[in-house]
Amino acid sequence: MESRSDVPLISDSELPDRRGGGRIPELAKEVWGESKKLWVVAGPAAFTRLTFYGMTVVSQAFAGHIGDLELAAFSIATTVISGLSFGFFVGMASAMETLCGQAYGAKQYHMMGIYLQRSWLILLSFAVLLTPTYIFSGQLLTALGQPAELSRQAGVVSLYMLPLHFVYAIILPLNKFLQCQRKNWVAAVTTAAAFPVHVVATWLLVHYFRLGVFGAAMALTLSWALATTWRGFSASAFVDLKDFIKLSAASGVMLCLENWYYRILVFLTGYVKNAELAVDALSICISYAGWEMMIHLGFLAGTGVRVANELGAANGAGARFATIVSMTTSFLISLFISFLILIFHDKLGMIFSSSQAVIDAVDNISFLLALTILFNGIQPVLSGVAVGSGWQALVAYVNIGSYYLIGVPFGFLLGWGLHYGVQGIWVGMIVGTMVQTLILAYTILRCDWNEEALKASTRMRRWSNSK
Repeated sequence: MESRSDVPLISDSELPDRRGGGRIPELAKEVWGESKKLWVVAGPAAFTRLTFYGMTVVSQAFAGHIGDLELAAFSIATTVISGLSFGFFVGMASAMETLCGQAYGAKQYHMMGIYLQRSWLILLSFAVLLTPTYIFSGQLLTALGQPAELSRQAGVVSLYMLPLHFVYAIILPLNKFLQCQRKNWVAAVTTAAAFPVHVVATWLLVHYFRLGVFGAAMALTLSWALATTWRGFSASAFVDLKDFIKLSAASGVMLCLENWYYRILVFLTGYVKNAELAVDALSICISYAGWEMMIHLGFLAGTGVRVANELGAANGAGARFATIVSMTTSFLISLFISFLILIFHDKLGMIFSSSQAVIDAVDNISFLLALTILFNGIQPVLSGVAVGSGWQALVAYVNIGSYYLIGVPFGFLLGWGLHYGVQGIWVGMIVGTMVQTLILAYTILRCDWNEEALKASTRMRRWSNSK
């Protein structure tokens, strides 16, 4: 019986019941202790994401000061073409957070390297399959009705970003591997060193060598490549790939649907009147929201690792407590940044453009940006709980219903049916996010954390026996 893969490592009677309750001094001590554990993962993860996204912002700002068309083309290429593959890979790599996090909590360290190599195999295979979206992006955008010159320019920029597509497939699983061991400071140090190099490289390629928007794209690819590392495979990486692919696919769908949601907003804006100006203004706001979102994706990573660690260690109450601490901290940060957006609403466009029309257009939708950032403080933490618990398939269904059956159609109704334009499309998107947040919050409130700990125990036994 002991050798069976479906026998849990622990039973109900063995589950500890730690965390929660107690007097205020004891509770404060527990919150402080959990916060330190959370920030060990979330801090470097947020810094790494902020720095990587900052590279895109720097390149976008250089492109924006060349001209409005260049800004729109770069934004379409990074947000729609490169952004879609990035979102897909982020999602598929999040399977590493579930499996490596629970393996680390269960002290089954030998499995973590195998999971990393399996993830590399799967993501690189999908990178090859997705390559045509870069090669034929110009024709694809034209066929979808985007303006001809904008499509042509965005298509060329996308070709310069094709190497970055393969860098994503390597570096994203590696970052998950490090953060599950609380060693993601390695990635933080590497990206910190790469960022100033990126700024100098962008200036040289855009201005000194006069490569314009294509130089901005080249600099972005080179700077990401500076931060990657390759390690060899072992034969075990090819064993029992089926279950790993299933979880990776579920993870990919779950986070892709989230990541693509606001990118679709930029794409749809290309169909409104004065598309170039609308895309410029919206892409600037989405860049701010995306950059700030990197902080909360750090909390997504921290929550996923903390929940997975606690479940792997058979501590359901600890997983619940980690969720509460992470969500509270993340929301307070988003509330503060939302206030900053409202205070500096008329100056937000100046970093990206010298055009007064673009600056005014950004000002007009700054309130929606502040509201989006407020929701950013809640939703990623809920997704982090899902990643840590292995609920990716469930959340994928929630995302489809919330985002694409409610948010996008409602945005169409407001944007075109009621003629509210970009503001209407964005409000529809926010409604979809609200629905998704409420459903996930309800699911987590009803969660039986002891049962989740038992599931994690069974999963670790099964996957360990398959190595």
